[in-house]
Amino acid sequence: MNSSQVQLIEELKSRLERLLSILEREREEKLALRNSNLELQKKSKVYQARISELELKYANLKIAKTLLADSEDSHNAKIRVNRIVREIDKCIALLNR
Repeated sequence: MNSSQVQLIEELKSRLERLLSILEREREEKLALRNSNLELQKKSKVYQARISELELKYANLKIAKTLLADSEDSHNAKIRVNRIVREIDKCIALLNR
């Protein structure tokens, strides 16, 4: 082998080592991003559960406010309560099927 061939082989080795190091860094970054994604998904589920809980509390507060309303709103309150009772009855009927 002459010196130009040896030099070419050395250059190829150097480039290959750089490519391998870049590949390893990319793999590590991919793993870190995957772990970050999993953490964010867990947080998202927690937040979604909290949102559902707060929405339920809000609905309950609206019902309570309706029930505590003055006499003018008592008719509307009765209508809402009846509507809710009917919805609950429908749900129970569906569960009994």
